[in-house]
Amino acid sequence: MPASTLNPDYERRSLWSATMPTLPDRSGRELPDTADVVVIGGGYAGINAARELASRGVAVTLLEARTLGWGASTRNGGIVHAGYKWGPRQLVKRYGEARGPALYQDTLDGYETVKRLIGELSIDCDFREVGQLELAFAASHVRFLEQERDSLAGVGVASLLVPRERIREEIGSDIYHGALIVPGSALIHPGRYFAGLAAAADQAGADLHEGVRARTIRRQPEGRFVIETDRGAILANDVFVATNGYTDGVAPSLRRRVIPIGSYIIASEPLPEDLVAEISPRGRAFFDTKNFLHYWHISADRRMVFGGRASFLPTSIERTAEILHRGLLEVHPQMAGRRIDYAWGGNVGFTYDRMPHVGRTKDGVTYA
Repeated sequence: MPASTLNPDYERRSLWSATMPTLPDRSGRELPDTADVVVIGGGYAGINAARELASRGVAVTLLEARTLGWGASTRNGGIVHAGYKWGPRQLVKRYGEARGPALYQDTLDGYETVKRLIGELSIDCDFREVGQLELAFAASHVRFLEQERDSLAGVGVASLLVPRERIREEIGSDIYHGALIVPGSALIHPGRYFAGLAAAADQAGADLHEGVRARTIRRQPEGRFVIETDRGAILANDVFVATNGYTDGVAPSLRRRVIPIGSYIIASEPLPEDLVAEISPRGRAFFDTKNFLHYWHISADRRMVFGGRASFLPTSIERTAEILHRGLLEVHPQMAGRRIDYAWGGNVGFTYDRMPHVGRTKDGVTYA
């Protein structure tokens, strides 16, 4: 990427964290001696679990090693959609006729849960239901999209194939061989969404702490847990670990099952309205069908947000920004000369079967 393309004053943090409400400082607060439940991890899963538990009268203490929302919750691509790595048909092959569709339905329900929470909690987060466009990177990938359409129909999702000659109605790019429009997808400001959840957890009475690292979890003979932190110990009836791509030694059995993979994103300067209309006529979320895919969209403040797995190894933000920028120009050459204002990265928590997992360890620690 030419040096002139990366804004000299660009920020090495996410667009979302830079433009979200400032959260109260919850560092240095006194830890309780006991709690009904201790939640470890202050991202979406942890903060919403704390909110839900507190709203039901449970004495819940949340511990975040850094600041609330520090990880993927404020560093993701800003796209909400259903689904896994595997489509409904593949899920049936892997998990059976009953469990496969039920697993996919879980993700449809998850999407609806996000919508419900935004409405119930009155969270201002630029939520826009626009649908997503899956783009065939190679001619052979069109067959995959046809199979995906049929597979989605089997779980009640009506998607629409777009032939190559009509691609320009959906996206300002000529490199794709076809596309699939999938409803039930939305764009969101992840930082503002997180801030709304954190405020709701606070209001519900959750005891939120940041700058506190949990070191070990020990099960007591009577069944309760001692959580040792770098600021003292807490005795709890239950523990919920929600650390995802940042799982460390506090839960050794989970650490061996979660693979942290880096994902990286760049965001441009605000774009002229005519360029936005050319690139994204319908304002959708975009994905391509490459194995190491790209994902992108235009944000509510008219910035190009473009992400992907630019590296599997530790590298510099500048290097990953360069790789992503090259990919962006391959898709949208009309972005040449537009400055990049933000470049960031973070860990995605992969599992060996590429599926999410919720359960309990043999010691009784709940995890997600």
